[in-house]
Amino acid sequence: MAEHLKIARPEADRAEDDAKVRAVVEAALKDVEARGDVAVREMSVRFDGYEREGYRLGREEIDALVGELSERELADIRFAHDQVVAFAKVQRDSMLDVEVETMPGVVLGHRHIPVQSVGCYVPGGKFPMVASAHMSVATAKVAGVPRIVACTPPFKGKPNPAVIAAMDMGGAHEIHVIGGIQAVGAMALGTEAIPAVDMLVGPGNAFVAEAKRQLFGRVGIDLFAGPTETMVIADDTVDAEMVATDLLGQAEHGYNSPAVLLTTSRGLAEGTLREIDRILGILPTAETARASWEEYGEVILCADHDEMLQVANDIASEHVQVMTDRDDWYLENMHSYGALFLGPRTNVANGDKVIGTNHTLPTKKAGRYTGGLWVGKFIKTHSYQRITTDEAAATIGEYGSRLCILEGFVGHAEQCNLRVRRYGGRNVPYGEGAPHREAAE
Repeated sequence: MAEHLKIARPEADRAEDDAKVRAVVEAALKDVEARGDVAVREMSVRFDGYEREGYRLGREEIDALVGELSERELADIRFAHDQVVAFAKVQRDSMLDVEVETMPGVVLGHRHIPVQSVGCYVPGGKFPMVASAHMSVATAKVAGVPRIVACTPPFKGKPNPAVIAAMDMGGAHEIHVIGGIQAVGAMALGTEAIPAVDMLVGPGNAFVAEAKRQLFGRVGIDLFAGPTETMVIADDTVDAEMVATDLLGQAEHGYNSPAVLLTTSRGLAEGTLREIDRILGILPTAETARASWEEYGEVILCADHDEMLQVANDIASEHVQVMTDRDDWYLENMHSYGALFLGPRTNVANGDKVIGTNHTLPTKKAGRYTGGLWVGKFIKTHSYQRITTDEAAATIGEYGSRLCILEGFVGHAEQCNLRVRRYGGRNVPYGEGAPHREAAE
């Protein structure tokens, strides 16, 4: 049985925190719906200390902000953008429209159609999340979304040039310097300044994630992407410094970012605990990382790889770094996670920033039923049918008629019966199922 060498806060405490967040978000969304841009402005001043005449950036302002970046910074942003776009295009090319004649005269198919308007939230109040713009805006562009709205909070009192550059590079049609609940609410509910979108995407803090949850149904969402989670699955093929670095590298995201080590090696587990203490003494972001590690960090010692697999699938962490003597075995057998990072040569930061896979991933066990954001999330698959011969119309109509009567839907049956009468030349009594014919087999 797995042994916990370090445990996180009890689930009951986390549930209490969630309830407080839920109440704050519900009140804020009601305010945005009732008062629109006035509420958005008040919240922007209260939460971000940011006020301006209009929160949407114009072309000249965007160009001026991009002009603040060095050539090297722009080249790095472009490199990451290109990796994300290249992989998104491969994914898009894998999604094919289909059409097939399932029986003579019966044609079925489906078409992939982009969502018509998307709101992309890019976090940036604490850390300017440049990469999140690639993951949402650029991916939506590859999908063919005709209206892409992007919102990001101010960073240190002004729009962050790197984030704005990535949004613009990705193809955003509108860029607004608005953060948090007010940004998500404005995009979903619509205001005079921001007409409502059809779908919300992007990561965020607990308040943004909860706002998306409450707005789901009114608009579509990509997934519940809350505070960052990371897990390291390791055996004694890797050292404590690497494990500790990979855990703290994600714990610095926020004060409530779970970081979990699963290992079969007691020596590695104990060494990692010591190494975390050492690194926290030199890490510039130690205040945040330490809070996350103390409150949400876990170290779990497992008997073997089978038990590590079972525990990992049960936790269903957002990021799973695998460093073992059988990494591909985990790739083949894990079924609940956000994204896998296989082997010591890669790491979660690669996926967060540059390698090309999308970093907007399921949290809070959502990996049990959904994957992360990808080009396919921006695309709807719509089916269609066509009947091209009288014989097929009559044959399908006969089966449909009888099945409708079986379920008690007489009006449905008459839709079928009318086709049997008109295209099959057979008189079916009103409100009855079409009689069986051998020729219909």
